[in-house]
Amino acid sequence: MIVKPNLSELLQKVSTGKYSLVIGTAKRARQIAQGSPKLTNVKMESDVTTAAYEISEGKVALKKEEEKDN
Repeated sequence: MIVKPNLSELLQKVSTGKYSLVIGTAKRARQIAQGSPKLTNVKMESDVTTAAYEISEGKVALKKEEEKDN
């Protein structure tokens, strides 16, 4: 479970909406699990929480799903 950053904090940082936030966090967590270097100095055991911190710090940008299809 993600405690910090919480959902409302993340939604304030991104303009893509809840759906894109969840999908983007999951994709980034999968990349981290597969060995991609972590972009934050926060030490977390969970790859999902690490991905959430990266997004909240602006180190990972999310795109709206419509933009990915074009």
